[in-house]
Amino acid sequence: MKVLVIGSGPIVIGQAAEFDYAGTQACKSLKEEGHEVVLINSNPATIMTDPGVADRLYIEPLNVDFCERVIARERPDALLPTLGGQTGLNLATQLSDEGILEKYNVRLLGTPLTAIRKAEDREQFRSLMREIKEPVPESWIIQTEDELQAILDIVPYPCIIRPAYTLGGTGGGIADNKETLWETGRKGLKLSMRSQIMVERSLLGWKEVEYEVIRDNKGNTITVCNMENLDPMGVHTGDSIVVAPSQTLSDLEYHILRTASLKIINALGIEGGCNVQLAVNPESFDYYIIEVNPRVSRSSALASKATGYPIARVAAKIAVGLTLDQIENQVTGTTKACFEPALDYCVVKLPRFPFDKFASGDRTLFTQMKATGEVMAIDRSFEAALVKALRGLEVKTKDLSHPKFPPMDDEELALAVKIPTDERLWAVAEALRRGWTIQRVNGLSRIDPWFLHKIMKILNGEVETSPTAYKMVDTCAGEFESATPYYYATNEIESDFVSS
Repeated sequence: MKVLVIGSGPIVIGQAAEFDYAGTQACKSLKEEGHEVVLINSNPATIMTDPGVADRLYIEPLNVDFCERVIARERPDALLPTLGGQTGLNLATQLSDEGILEKYNVRLLGTPLTAIRKAEDREQFRSLMREIKEPVPESWIIQTEDELQAILDIVPYPCIIRPAYTLGGTGGGIADNKETLWETGRKGLKLSMRSQIMVERSLLGWKEVEYEVIRDNKGNTITVCNMENLDPMGVHTGDSIVVAPSQTLSDLEYHILRTASLKIINALGIEGGCNVQLAVNPESFDYYIIEVNPRVSRSSALASKATGYPIARVAAKIAVGLTLDQIENQVTGTTKACFEPALDYCVVKLPRFPFDKFASGDRTLFTQMKATGEVMAIDRSFEAALVKALRGLEVKTKDLSHPKFPPMDDEELALAVKIPTDERLWAVAEALRRGWTIQRVNGLSRIDPWFLHKIMKILNGEVETSPTAYKMVDTCAGEFESATPYYYATNEIESDFVSS
C-alpha cells in the first residue's frame, strides 16, 4: 500500500519539533510493515525530511493545492493525517471537505474524520460529553461577531476563549472584562479554520492533568502515561512545568480520571493516539473535561520519551489495521503494545522559551503557547529530576537562584509569584527563601503545596545531584527483561545492568 503522510511544517512559536519526532516514527513504522511512504512537508530542516525516512519526499507548501498535485502525481492508496500535528489534521479535513480524497480514491487511515470532527468541533464535543455524562465547564459556542456581542454581558469573568481547529491555543486567551473578550474573541474567529470559538467558564487555579491514551480498531484501550502540570489551569500545557506520573493525585482521583479518559476515547472511536486534558478541583473530587486532541500531540512525544512506549510508532501500525496485542513492544522484545507502561522513576519537563532572542516580548503566560521547545529529565525523585532539568535548559541560571528577584521588595515579588511567566519558578524559590509560608505562596500561585515542599527541600540542600549509577527506562519497571532499554544517571549505589 502507498501511504501519504503529511508533516507538520515549520518549527514556530507554539509548534516545536515534537511533531517531527512523531512523524519520523510513523514513517519508519509504516515501512516496517512493508508499505511505501510518500511524505509532504514544507520544512527541510527536520529529521523527517532526511533521505531514507520516506520513499518519496516532497518539500512543498502545506496547502490544499500542493497536496492535490502530490496526490495526482503519486496516486497514494491512503492518507495518514493524525501524526503531523494540527497542520496535518486540518489539511486532511480540508482535502476531504473539498472532495479531493474521494476524487482520487484516497482513504483516510486511523481515526475517522467523524471522530476528528467530534473532538475538534467545540459544539459537537460538548454535546458528546453530555451524552456520555462527562462534565464540561459552562460554555458558549460562538461563530459570528453578532453572537459574540450578544454574550458580552452574560458570561462570568474571567473566562477562557478556545478557538476550534487551531494548535497551541492560537487565537485564544483569558478575558477579565468585556473589552478583552471582544478583542480576543474576534481574533479567535478569524484564526479558527471553521470560524468557531468556545467561551468557557474559567477554572483558573484548578489542577491540570493529562492522560495519553491509545486505542485500536477493535476497541482495545490503554493509558500510556498520565501527567500533571505544576502550573495550575490558565497556562497552556506546552508552557507548563509537567511531571509524570502525577504526584499530587490520590489513588481514587487517578482512577476516576483514567476511567473518564478511556470512556471518552471509546465514545469518540479514536484509532491511534489521543490526549485527554482535565481540570481537577484541588479542594474536592470535582473535575471537568477541558479538551481532547484526536491525534498524536506534543504531550505524546513527552509521554513516549518518558515511558519508552513509542506512541507514534504504535499509532501508525494501528492505522494500517494492526491491534495492540499484535504489535511488539520494541523495548522489551517480549511483551506486546497492549501492556501498560510502568514507571519506577519521576520525569520533569521544563519548557524552553525564546525570550533570550525576543527580549522585549510579553513574558506573561496564558492559554496561547509561547514555548519553542522543552527539556526532559528523569530521576528517582521529583527534586532530583527538577534540578537536572534546570541544568539542561541552557540558560544562564543553572539552579533555583535568579539575579532578577533578590532586589525586589515583597510587593513586587508577590506579583511575580502570582502572575504566570517563564520565570515564575525562580520567583517562587525566592519567596520560599525569604521564609514565606507554603500557604502564602500557594495562595498567590495556586501551585500545589506538595510541589512547594519539594522546592523547599532543594533550597535547604537536601537533594544529592552527583550521578554515580545508571537506572533503566524499560516500560515495565523491571518486570521483564528488556532488549533495548535506555538509561538515566542517578545518585544511587547500584546500577541496573548495562551492556557494553
